[in-house]
Amino acid sequence: MSPKRAPFLLGFWLVGTRVFSFLIVALSRYAHSKMGGTPERFSERLGKYRTHEKAEVIWFHAASLGEVMQIGPLASDLFQSEQTDILVTTTTVTGANWVAREMPYASHRFIPIDTPAAVRRYLDKWIFTAAIFIEGDLGPRLVTELHKRNIPQILLNARHSRTRGRFPEVFATLLASFCLITCRSKTVMDDLRKLGLPNDRLYELPDLRLSLPKLRADPSITKALLQTFGVRTVWLAASVHPADDQGVLKAHLEVLHTFPEALLILAPRHPRRGDHLRKLSVSKGLDVAQRSLGECILDSTRVYIADTLGELGGFFSTCPIVFMGGSFGSEGGHNPYEPANFNTALLYGPNVNNFEDAYMALKKAGAATQIQDPAQLGITLVDLMRSDRVETMARAGLDFMEDSQNCLSRYTYLIKAVLENPKGTDKLD
Repeated sequence: MSPKRAPFLLGFWLVGTRVFSFLIVALSRYAHSKMGGTPERFSERLGKYRTHEKAEVIWFHAASLGEVMQIGPLASDLFQSEQTDILVTTTTVTGANWVAREMPYASHRFIPIDTPAAVRRYLDKWIFTAAIFIEGDLGPRLVTELHKRNIPQILLNARHSRTRGRFPEVFATLLASFCLITCRSKTVMDDLRKLGLPNDRLYELPDLRLSLPKLRADPSITKALLQTFGVRTVWLAASVHPADDQGVLKAHLEVLHTFPEALLILAPRHPRRGDHLRKLSVSKGLDVAQRSLGECILDSTRVYIADTLGELGGFFSTCPIVFMGGSFGSEGGHNPYEPANFNTALLYGPNVNNFEDAYMALKKAGAATQIQDPAQLGITLVDLMRSDRVETMARAGLDFMEDSQNCLSRYTYLIKAVLENPKGTDKLD
């Protein structure tokens, strides 16, 4: 059962954000500047706008780039079918930039800080038909005030949350006002049931990221790469971070013992790291070519550093084995559905908490293999290259994606049902 009144911690937050609102504003201003936000847009975080026309909107909140990228197809579908304006809020500037670039039909604002004045001003500016949160990032005061105003609240693509596990009463209270929650796995739905949330508001749906379009692979680039690779053994380490570097290069040295002509495509998560990766590869005696410098892959090249933007789809489409970086360090992994859309066998490290359900689903489908530590990567690569498992894993990944990518219509159907018949609750009163 849900708590009848807000727990102490929630009350403490509501009081604290009122008493120390001046300090929260100052810290928020610093954070906004640190992430590259322009000074004139900081006022949005206070619920203030220079120009504004009050209009009816469907509101999506997606904290950062990873969350906001999930909503593109869904928001576009609702915009067209409901003939209602779309408002998107983010916490980060990178998320804001993505909305401006990829969602021209939507308005963007920064989410207000969770102080009484900022939340009140923000909510007074719009007429919300629904407030839709992606994965989480729930401001306690914002959620409470939305409920008081009888605005339907929806949580999409709920995931595992350590914070939710540590403060179950707080989240039971906050989520009690939501009329629809979709969960990306049965275990997540079971966790929410334990909070006392009613079954008729919980739905297990495929990961919302499955609705995203396949990464673009430029046919001219793909053709050129395949011609360059020829019959060489090729593998890709994608979205690598510093914690992945040593393990990936050591693994490639092991591969070269068995396949002397093998080529590693090394794609850093941040292209500015290309020069560093070049020096590191050369220090290990590896012949390197760097894409950002326009260097060609030669017969002697053993590492090709793909330090450019927007071309990862081309490398996914040409490399039969992909290791996804960000999984040996503390980054929490990167989206495995991107390579699974191509004909690839997927490898990943032990630290993928940001995409745990996705990796587990692909592993269960036979499309992915987890590497427990960097020392195991080279051994696994050689074993795969010697066997026919690469083709089997690649086919399993494609089958999984084809079976799962019809989820967008189910999300749209459930949201439209809420818009037509929102369910009010009084559990936050």
